[in-house]
Amino acid sequence: MVVGDALLDRDVTGTVSRLCPDAPVPVLDETTATDRPGGAGLAALLAAAHDDDVALVTALADDAGGARLAELLTAVGVEVYPVRLPGATAEKIRLRAGGQTLLRLDRGGEPQLPGEPPEAVRELLGRARAILVSDYGRGLLRQPTLRAALADASAPVVWDPHPRGPAAVPGTRLTTPNLDELRRLTGDAGGGPTLAAATRAAHELRRRWRAGAVAVTMGPGGAVLCQAGGTPVVLPPSSVPDRVEDTCGAGDRFAATAALALGDGAPVAEAVRAAVEAASAYVAAGGAAGLHRPPEQATAPDTVRTAEELAAAVRAGGGTVVATGGCFDILHAGHLATLQAARRLGDCLIVCLNSDRSVRGLKGPDRPVNPADDRARLLAALDCVDAVVVFDEPTPHQVLARLRPDVWVKGGDYGDVELPEAELVHRWGGRVVTVPYLAGRSTTGTISAARQRGLHLVEGVV
Repeated sequence: MVVGDALLDRDVTGTVSRLCPDAPVPVLDETTATDRPGGAGLAALLAAAHDDDVALVTALADDAGGARLAELLTAVGVEVYPVRLPGATAEKIRLRAGGQTLLRLDRGGEPQLPGEPPEAVRELLGRARAILVSDYGRGLLRQPTLRAALADASAPVVWDPHPRGPAAVPGTRLTTPNLDELRRLTGDAGGGPTLAAATRAAHELRRRWRAGAVAVTMGPGGAVLCQAGGTPVVLPPSSVPDRVEDTCGAGDRFAATAALALGDGAPVAEAVRAAVEAASAYVAAGGAAGLHRPPEQATAPDTVRTAEELAAAVRAGGGTVVATGGCFDILHAGHLATLQAARRLGDCLIVCLNSDRSVRGLKGPDRPVNPADDRARLLAALDCVDAVVVFDEPTPHQVLARLRPDVWVKGGDYGDVELPEAELVHRWGGRVVTVPYLAGRSTTGTISAARQRGLHLVEGVV
Protein backbone atom coordinates (compact mmCIF):
# COMPACT_ATOMS: atom_id res chain seq x y z
CA MET A 1 0.00 0.00 0.00
CA VAL A 2 1.02 3.58 -0.69
CA VAL A 3 -0.47 6.26 1.55
CA GLY A 4 0.10 9.91 0.80
CA ASP A 5 -0.53 13.09 -1.14
CA ALA A 6 -1.00 12.43 -4.84
CA LEU A 7 -0.54 15.27 -7.32
CA LEU A 8 -1.33 15.66 -10.99
CA ASP A 9 1.91 16.39 -12.82
CA ARG A 10 1.94 17.82 -16.33
CA ASP A 11 5.11 18.12 -18.39
CA VAL A 12 4.79 20.68 -21.16
CA THR A 13 7.70 20.24 -23.56
CA GLY A 14 8.66 22.52 -26.39
CA THR A 15 11.39 24.53 -28.06
CA VAL A 16 12.81 27.96 -27.29
CA SER A 17 14.07 30.11 -30.15
CA ARG A 18 13.28 33.65 -29.02
CA LEU A 19 12.69 35.94 -26.03
CA CYS A 20 9.40 37.49 -25.09
CA PRO A 21 9.20 41.07 -26.51
CA ASP A 22 7.78 42.57 -23.29
CA ALA A 23 10.08 40.79 -20.77
CA PRO A 24 13.53 39.16 -20.83
CA VAL A 25 12.14 35.61 -20.58
CA PRO A 26 12.20 32.72 -23.09
CA VAL A 27 9.12 31.89 -25.16
CA LEU A 28 8.28 28.17 -25.12
CA ASP A 29 6.64 26.84 -28.28
CA GLU A 30 4.72 23.79 -26.99
CA THR A 31 5.17 20.50 -28.83
CA THR A 32 3.81 17.96 -26.31
CA ALA A 33 1.94 17.92 -23.01
CA THR A 34 2.00 14.77 -20.87
CA ASP A 35 -0.06 14.13 -17.75
CA ARG A 36 1.25 11.69 -15.15
CA PRO A 37 0.70 10.89 -11.47
CA GLY A 38 2.95 12.86 -9.13
CA GLY A 39 3.77 12.76 -5.43
CA ALA A 40 2.39 9.61 -3.83
CA GLY A 41 0.78 8.83 -7.19
CA LEU A 42 4.22 8.55 -8.79
CA ALA A 43 5.41 6.34 -5.92
CA ALA A 44 2.40 4.05 -6.52
CA LEU A 45 3.06 3.99 -10.27
CA LEU A 46 6.70 3.03 -9.72
CA ALA A 47 5.73 0.33 -7.21
CA ALA A 48 3.16 -1.06 -9.64
CA ALA A 49 5.91 -1.50 -12.24
CA HIS A 50 7.43 -4.15 -9.96
CA ASP A 51 4.39 -5.54 -8.12
CA ASP A 52 0.94 -6.26 -9.55
CA ASP A 53 -0.90 -5.70 -6.25
CA VAL A 54 -0.57 -2.01 -5.33
CA ALA A 55 -3.21 0.15 -3.66
CA LEU A 56 -3.05 3.91 -3.12
CA VAL A 57 -4.82 5.82 -0.36
CA THR A 58 -4.87 9.51 -1.24
CA ALA A 59 -6.99 12.63 -0.96
CA LEU A 60 -8.77 13.68 -4.17
CA ALA A 61 -11.03 16.66 -4.77
CA ASP A 62 -14.21 16.36 -6.81
CA ASP A 63 -12.73 18.14 -9.80
CA ALA A 64 -11.21 17.47 -13.23
CA GLY A 65 -7.71 17.12 -11.77
CA GLY A 66 -8.82 14.45 -9.31
CA ALA A 67 -10.69 12.53 -11.99
CA ARG A 68 -7.69 12.63 -14.34
CA LEU A 69 -5.34 11.49 -11.59
CA ALA A 70 -7.57 8.53 -10.69
CA GLU A 71 -7.83 7.62 -14.39
CA LEU A 72 -4.05 7.60 -14.87
CA LEU A 73 -3.48 5.43 -11.80
CA THR A 74 -6.21 2.93 -12.57
CA ALA A 75 -4.82 2.54 -16.10
CA VAL A 76 -1.53 1.16 -14.72
CA GLY A 77 -3.23 -1.26 -12.31
CA VAL A 78 -3.14 0.81 -9.11
CA GLU A 79 -6.26 0.40 -6.98
CA VAL A 80 -7.24 3.88 -5.74
CA TYR A 81 -8.93 4.46 -2.38
CA PRO A 82 -9.86 8.17 -2.38
CA VAL A 83 -10.35 10.27 0.73
CA ARG A 84 -12.49 13.39 0.26
CA LEU A 85 -10.38 16.53 -0.22
CA PRO A 86 -11.92 20.01 0.22
CA GLY A 87 -10.87 22.54 -2.41
CA ALA A 88 -8.86 21.53 -5.49
CA THR A 89 -6.56 18.65 -6.41
CA ALA A 90 -2.94 19.80 -6.38
CA GLU A 91 -1.28 20.13 -9.79
CA LYS A 92 2.34 20.79 -10.74
CA ILE A 93 3.06 21.94 -14.29
CA ARG A 94 6.65 21.91 -15.55
CA LEU A 95 7.65 23.80 -18.68
CA ARG A 96 10.64 22.05 -20.28
CA ALA A 97 12.94 22.53 -23.25
CA GLY A 98 16.14 20.79 -24.26
CA GLY A 99 15.87 18.33 -21.37
CA GLN A 100 15.77 21.15 -18.78
CA THR A 101 12.95 22.59 -16.67
CA LEU A 102 12.43 26.30 -17.31
CA LEU A 103 9.58 26.96 -14.89
CA ARG A 104 7.21 25.11 -12.53
CA LEU A 105 3.65 26.29 -11.93
CA ASP A 106 1.80 24.95 -8.85
CA ARG A 107 -1.99 24.87 -8.54
CA GLY A 108 -4.31 23.75 -5.76
CA GLY A 109 -3.86 26.39 -3.07
CA GLU A 110 -2.91 25.85 0.55
CA PRO A 111 -3.01 22.32 2.00
CA GLN A 112 -6.26 21.34 3.70
CA LEU A 113 -7.15 18.53 6.11
CA PRO A 114 -9.07 15.82 4.22
CA GLY A 115 -12.13 13.97 5.46
CA GLU A 116 -12.39 10.62 7.24
CA PRO A 117 -10.95 7.61 5.39
CA PRO A 118 -13.50 4.91 4.52
CA GLU A 119 -13.61 1.73 6.61
CA ALA A 120 -12.15 -0.19 3.64
CA VAL A 121 -8.92 1.80 4.02
CA ARG A 122 -8.48 0.82 7.66
CA GLU A 123 -9.14 -2.83 6.84
CA LEU A 124 -6.67 -2.76 3.96
CA LEU A 125 -3.94 -1.23 6.13
CA GLY A 126 -4.44 -4.09 8.57
CA ARG A 127 -3.64 -6.74 5.97
CA ALA A 128 -1.06 -4.97 3.79
CA ARG A 129 2.27 -6.70 3.10
CA ALA A 130 4.18 -3.42 3.10
CA ILE A 131 3.21 0.23 3.55
CA LEU A 132 4.91 3.22 1.95
CA VAL A 133 3.93 6.60 3.38
CA SER A 134 4.67 9.23 0.74
CA ASP A 135 4.20 12.63 2.43
CA TYR A 136 4.17 15.67 0.16
CA GLY A 137 3.02 18.12 2.84
CA ARG A 138 -0.55 18.42 1.59
CA GLY A 139 -2.24 17.35 4.85
CA LEU A 140 -3.33 13.72 4.38
CA LEU A 141 -0.82 12.40 6.93
CA ARG A 142 -2.22 14.69 9.63
CA GLN A 143 -5.62 12.90 9.47
CA PRO A 144 -6.03 11.38 12.99
CA THR A 145 -7.93 8.23 12.00
CA LEU A 146 -5.47 7.43 9.25
CA ARG A 147 -2.47 7.98 11.56
CA ALA A 148 -3.97 5.65 14.15
CA ALA A 149 -4.45 2.95 11.52
CA LEU A 150 -0.84 3.35 10.34
CA ALA A 151 0.44 3.08 13.91
CA ASP A 152 -1.53 -0.15 14.42
CA ALA A 153 -0.42 -1.78 11.15
CA SER A 154 1.67 -4.95 11.45
CA ALA A 155 3.31 -4.55 8.04
CA PRO A 156 6.68 -2.75 7.77
CA VAL A 157 6.15 1.00 7.27
CA VAL A 158 8.53 3.10 5.18
CA TRP A 159 8.00 6.83 5.73
CA ASP A 160 9.18 9.23 3.02
CA PRO A 161 8.84 12.56 4.88
CA HIS A 162 8.28 16.17 3.91
CA PRO A 163 9.53 19.15 5.95
CA ARG A 164 5.97 20.57 6.06
CA GLY A 165 4.48 17.24 7.06
CA PRO A 166 4.00 15.60 10.46
CA ALA A 167 6.31 13.19 12.24
CA ALA A 168 6.28 9.53 11.29
CA VAL A 169 4.10 7.32 13.48
CA PRO A 170 6.05 5.53 16.24
CA GLY A 171 7.35 2.14 15.17
CA THR A 172 8.03 3.12 11.58
CA ARG A 173 10.58 0.61 10.25
CA LEU A 174 12.45 3.03 7.97
CA THR A 175 12.25 6.72 7.10
CA THR A 176 13.92 8.07 3.97
CA PRO A 177 14.62 11.84 3.96
CA ASN A 178 17.10 13.41 1.61
CA LEU A 179 19.87 15.47 3.18
CA ASP A 180 18.10 18.82 2.78
CA GLU A 181 14.84 17.44 4.20
CA LEU A 182 16.74 15.93 7.13
CA ARG A 183 18.33 19.25 8.00
CA ARG A 184 15.00 21.03 7.88
CA LEU A 185 13.26 18.33 9.92
CA THR A 186 15.88 18.38 12.68
CA GLY A 187 17.04 22.00 12.54
CA ASP A 188 20.62 20.73 12.20
CA ALA A 189 22.62 23.32 10.29
CA GLY A 190 24.91 20.60 8.97
CA GLY A 191 28.26 21.71 10.40
CA GLY A 192 31.28 19.50 9.72
CA PRO A 193 31.85 16.91 6.99
CA THR A 194 28.70 15.88 5.11
CA LEU A 195 28.78 12.25 6.27
CA ALA A 196 29.25 13.23 9.91
CA ALA A 197 26.46 15.82 9.69
CA ALA A 198 24.08 13.38 8.00
CA THR A 199 24.80 10.70 10.61
CA ARG A 200 24.31 13.10 13.51
CA ALA A 201 21.01 14.44 12.17
CA ALA A 202 19.76 10.97 11.18
CA HIS A 203 20.25 9.62 14.72
CA GLU A 204 18.49 12.69 16.10
CA LEU A 205 15.50 12.15 13.80
CA ARG A 206 15.40 8.43 14.61
CA ARG A 207 15.26 9.20 18.34
CA ARG A 208 12.62 11.91 17.97
CA TRP A 209 10.35 9.80 15.81
CA ARG A 210 11.12 6.47 17.53
CA ALA A 211 11.82 4.99 14.09
CA GLY A 212 13.75 1.78 13.53
CA ALA A 213 16.16 3.28 11.01
CA VAL A 214 16.81 6.39 8.93
CA ALA A 215 18.23 6.17 5.41
CA VAL A 216 19.49 9.58 4.24
CA THR A 217 19.53 9.79 0.45
CA MET A 218 22.58 11.67 -0.86
CA GLY A 219 21.97 11.95 -4.62
CA PRO A 220 24.91 10.48 -6.56
CA GLY A 221 26.49 9.59 -3.19
CA GLY A 222 23.89 6.89 -2.57
CA ALA A 223 22.53 6.65 0.97
CA VAL A 224 23.66 6.58 4.59
CA LEU A 225 21.76 4.15 6.83
CA CYS A 226 21.61 4.79 10.58
CA GLN A 227 20.14 2.25 12.98
CA ALA A 228 20.06 1.96 16.76
CA GLY A 229 23.46 1.55 18.34
CA GLY A 230 25.33 0.80 15.14
CA THR A 231 27.95 2.36 12.94
CA PRO A 232 26.35 4.11 9.93
CA VAL A 233 26.28 2.07 6.74
CA VAL A 234 27.28 3.96 3.57
CA LEU A 235 25.71 2.50 0.42
CA PRO A 236 27.01 4.17 -2.77
CA PRO A 237 25.49 3.23 -6.15
CA SER A 238 27.43 0.78 -8.29
CA SER A 239 27.50 3.36 -11.11
CA VAL A 240 26.73 7.06 -11.59
CA PRO A 241 25.43 8.36 -14.95
CA ASP A 242 27.60 10.89 -16.73
CA ARG A 243 24.56 12.98 -17.64
CA VAL A 244 21.53 13.58 -15.41
CA GLU A 245 18.43 14.71 -17.25
CA ASP A 246 15.76 14.71 -14.55
CA THR A 247 15.93 13.58 -10.90
CA CYS A 248 12.21 14.09 -10.21
CA GLY A 249 10.84 10.91 -8.62
CA ALA A 250 14.20 9.43 -7.58
CA GLY A 251 13.19 9.61 -3.92
CA ASP A 252 9.89 7.88 -4.74
CA ARG A 253 11.75 5.13 -6.61
CA PHE A 254 14.06 4.72 -3.62
CA ALA A 255 11.29 4.55 -1.02
CA ALA A 256 9.05 2.26 -3.10
CA THR A 257 11.89 -0.21 -3.69
CA ALA A 258 12.78 -0.25 0.02
CA ALA A 259 9.15 -0.87 0.99
CA LEU A 260 8.74 -3.73 -1.51
CA ALA A 261 11.98 -5.34 -0.27
CA LEU A 262 10.99 -5.07 3.40
CA GLY A 263 7.58 -6.50 2.55
CA ASP A 264 9.36 -9.51 1.04
CA GLY A 265 11.32 -10.04 4.27
CA ALA A 266 14.64 -8.41 3.38
CA PRO A 267 16.80 -6.94 6.19
CA VAL A 268 16.82 -3.14 6.32
CA ALA A 269 20.38 -2.81 4.99
CA GLU A 270 19.60 -5.07 2.03
CA ALA A 271 16.39 -3.15 1.32
CA VAL A 272 18.30 0.16 1.30
CA ARG A 273 21.02 -1.28 -0.94
CA ALA A 274 18.37 -2.37 -3.46
CA ALA A 275 16.74 1.06 -3.21
CA VAL A 276 20.03 2.84 -4.00
CA GLU A 277 20.54 0.75 -7.13
CA ALA A 278 16.92 1.22 -8.27
CA ALA A 279 17.01 5.00 -7.80
CA SER A 280 20.34 5.23 -9.62
CA ALA A 281 18.97 3.24 -12.58
CA TYR A 282 15.82 5.39 -12.60
CA VAL A 283 17.85 8.62 -12.86
CA ALA A 284 20.10 7.09 -15.53
CA ALA A 285 17.02 6.27 -17.61
CA GLY A 286 15.86 9.91 -17.58
CA GLY A 287 13.91 10.12 -14.32
CA ALA A 288 10.34 11.32 -14.56
CA ALA A 289 11.01 12.72 -18.03
CA GLY A 290 11.91 9.22 -19.21
CA LEU A 291 8.73 7.49 -17.97
CA HIS A 292 6.83 8.00 -21.23
CA ARG A 293 9.83 7.72 -23.52
CA PRO A 294 10.00 4.67 -25.82
CA PRO A 295 12.49 2.14 -24.37
CA GLU A 296 14.89 2.38 -27.29
CA GLN A 297 15.19 6.15 -26.75
CA ALA A 298 15.75 6.00 -22.99
CA THR A 299 18.84 7.77 -21.76
CA ALA A 300 21.21 5.16 -20.33
CA PRO A 301 24.78 5.13 -19.08
CA ASP A 302 27.32 4.92 -21.88
CA THR A 303 28.72 1.55 -20.83
CA VAL A 304 29.45 -1.74 -22.57
CA ARG A 305 26.96 -4.33 -21.37
CA THR A 306 28.55 -7.66 -22.39
CA ALA A 307 32.01 -9.16 -22.70
CA GLU A 308 31.41 -9.69 -26.42
CA GLU A 309 30.54 -6.00 -26.91
CA LEU A 310 33.61 -4.97 -24.96
CA ALA A 311 35.90 -7.16 -27.09
CA ALA A 312 34.35 -5.82 -30.30
CA ALA A 313 34.70 -2.20 -29.16
CA VAL A 314 38.34 -2.57 -28.12
CA ARG A 315 39.20 -4.43 -31.32
CA ALA A 316 37.43 -1.82 -33.47
CA GLY A 317 39.57 0.86 -31.85
CA GLY A 318 42.76 -0.99 -32.70
CA GLY A 319 43.31 -2.25 -29.16
CA THR A 320 44.42 -5.63 -27.83
CA VAL A 321 41.87 -7.94 -26.17
CA VAL A 322 43.28 -10.07 -23.36
CA ALA A 323 41.40 -12.95 -21.73
CA THR A 324 42.10 -15.39 -18.96
CA GLY A 325 40.07 -18.07 -17.23
CA GLY A 326 39.61 -20.15 -14.13
CA CYS A 327 37.40 -21.04 -11.18
CA PHE A 328 38.59 -18.23 -8.86
CA ASP A 329 36.73 -19.98 -6.06
CA ILE A 330 38.48 -18.27 -3.15
CA LEU A 331 40.11 -15.11 -4.47
CA HIS A 332 43.68 -14.84 -3.16
CA ALA A 333 46.95 -13.01 -3.81
CA GLY A 334 48.01 -15.53 -6.47
CA HIS A 335 44.89 -14.79 -8.50
CA LEU A 336 45.45 -11.05 -8.13
CA ALA A 337 49.04 -11.29 -9.37
CA THR A 338 47.92 -13.25 -12.44
CA LEU A 339 45.09 -10.83 -13.25
CA GLN A 340 47.24 -7.73 -12.85
CA ALA A 341 49.97 -9.19 -15.05
CA ALA A 342 47.41 -10.21 -17.67
CA ARG A 343 45.83 -6.74 -17.79
CA ARG A 344 49.19 -5.15 -18.55
CA LEU A 345 49.38 -7.16 -21.79
CA GLY A 346 46.59 -5.29 -23.58
CA ASP A 347 43.77 -2.75 -23.49
CA CYS A 348 41.13 -4.79 -21.69
CA LEU A 349 40.96 -7.99 -19.62
CA ILE A 350 38.02 -10.38 -19.83
CA VAL A 351 37.81 -13.18 -17.26
CA CYS A 352 36.19 -16.44 -18.40
CA LEU A 353 34.74 -17.89 -15.20
CA ASN A 354 33.73 -21.53 -14.67
CA SER A 355 30.09 -21.90 -13.61
CA ASP A 356 29.17 -23.81 -10.45
CA ARG A 357 28.40 -26.94 -12.47
CA SER A 358 31.68 -26.63 -14.37
CA VAL A 359 33.63 -26.27 -11.11
CA ARG A 360 31.97 -29.35 -9.61
CA GLY A 361 32.95 -31.32 -12.68
CA LEU A 362 36.58 -30.23 -12.35
CA LYS A 363 37.06 -30.08 -8.59
CA GLY A 364 34.50 -32.47 -7.10
CA PRO A 365 31.13 -32.24 -5.33
CA ASP A 366 32.42 -30.05 -2.46
CA ARG A 367 33.32 -27.20 -4.77
CA PRO A 368 32.81 -24.37 -5.41
CA VAL A 369 32.93 -22.82 -1.96
CA ASN A 370 31.43 -19.58 -3.37
CA PRO A 371 28.67 -19.47 -6.01
CA ALA A 372 29.30 -18.07 -9.47
CA ASP A 373 27.41 -14.82 -8.85
CA ASP A 374 29.61 -14.00 -5.86
CA ARG A 375 32.81 -14.98 -7.66
CA ALA A 376 31.88 -12.86 -10.67
CA ARG A 377 31.01 -9.87 -8.50
CA LEU A 378 34.37 -10.01 -6.70
CA LEU A 379 36.29 -10.27 -9.95
CA ALA A 380 34.36 -7.43 -11.59
CA ALA A 381 35.18 -5.18 -8.62
CA LEU A 382 38.93 -5.43 -9.37
CA ASP A 383 40.41 -2.48 -11.27
CA CYS A 384 42.37 -4.84 -13.51
CA VAL A 385 39.24 -6.71 -14.69
CA ASP A 386 37.07 -5.10 -17.39
CA ALA A 387 34.44 -7.83 -17.84
CA VAL A 388 33.50 -11.30 -16.57
CA VAL A 389 31.70 -13.98 -18.58
CA VAL A 390 30.51 -17.24 -16.96
CA PHE A 391 30.66 -20.46 -18.99
CA ASP A 392 29.00 -23.79 -18.17
CA GLU A 393 31.22 -26.20 -20.15
CA PRO A 394 34.25 -28.09 -18.75
CA THR A 395 36.60 -25.91 -20.86
CA PRO A 396 36.40 -22.30 -22.04
CA HIS A 397 36.61 -23.25 -25.73
CA GLN A 398 33.09 -22.06 -26.65
CA VAL A 399 33.38 -18.70 -24.95
CA LEU A 400 36.85 -18.18 -26.43
CA ALA A 401 35.43 -18.84 -29.90
CA ARG A 402 32.93 -16.02 -29.29
CA LEU A 403 35.40 -13.55 -27.77
CA ARG A 404 38.38 -14.33 -30.07
CA PRO A 405 40.93 -12.65 -27.76
CA ASP A 406 44.24 -11.47 -29.10
CA VAL A 407 46.01 -12.87 -26.03
CA TRP A 408 44.98 -15.83 -23.85
CA VAL A 409 46.74 -15.84 -20.48
CA LYS A 410 47.18 -18.56 -17.89
CA GLY A 411 48.95 -18.28 -14.56
CA GLY A 412 51.55 -20.80 -13.47
CA ASP A 413 54.63 -22.59 -14.71
CA TYR A 414 53.60 -24.85 -17.58
CA GLY A 415 57.16 -25.28 -18.88
CA ASP A 416 57.14 -26.89 -22.32
CA VAL A 417 53.54 -28.18 -21.99
CA GLU A 418 51.25 -26.56 -24.54
CA LEU A 419 48.03 -25.22 -23.07
CA PRO A 420 44.87 -27.05 -24.21
CA GLU A 421 43.34 -23.81 -25.59
CA ALA A 422 46.41 -22.99 -27.70
CA GLU A 423 45.27 -24.64 -30.93
CA LEU A 424 41.93 -22.84 -30.85
CA VAL A 425 43.42 -19.39 -30.08
CA HIS A 426 46.03 -19.77 -32.84
CA ARG A 427 43.24 -20.19 -35.43
CA TRP A 428 42.45 -16.46 -35.41
CA GLY A 429 46.04 -15.40 -34.94
CA GLY A 430 45.90 -15.06 -31.17
CA ARG A 431 48.80 -15.64 -28.81
CA VAL A 432 48.89 -17.89 -25.72
CA VAL A 433 51.11 -16.88 -22.83
CA THR A 434 51.67 -17.69 -19.19
CA VAL A 435 52.46 -15.23 -16.44
CA PRO A 436 54.25 -15.92 -13.15
CA TYR A 437 52.14 -17.37 -10.35
CA LEU A 438 52.93 -16.63 -6.70
CA ALA A 439 54.31 -19.77 -5.14
CA GLY A 440 52.36 -21.32 -2.29
CA ARG A 441 49.05 -19.62 -3.12
CA SER A 442 46.21 -21.84 -4.26
CA THR A 443 42.53 -22.29 -3.51
CA THR A 444 43.01 -25.99 -2.74
CA GLY A 445 45.84 -25.15 -0.34
CA THR A 446 43.75 -22.47 1.36
CA ILE A 447 40.84 -24.86 1.88
CA SER A 448 43.16 -27.61 3.15
CA ALA A 449 44.86 -25.24 5.59
CA ALA A 450 41.50 -24.04 6.91
CA ARG A 451 40.35 -27.62 7.47
CA GLN A 452 43.59 -28.48 9.29
CA ARG A 453 43.23 -25.48 11.58
CA GLY A 454 39.63 -26.46 12.28
CA LEU A 455 40.71 -30.01 13.11
CA HIS A 456 43.44 -28.78 15.47
CA LEU A 457 40.95 -26.52 17.23
CA VAL A 458 38.52 -29.40 17.71
CA GLU A 459 41.33 -31.65 19.02
CA GLY A 460 42.42 -28.91 21.40
CA VAL A 461 38.91 -28.59 22.80
CA VAL A 462 38.63 -32.36 23.20
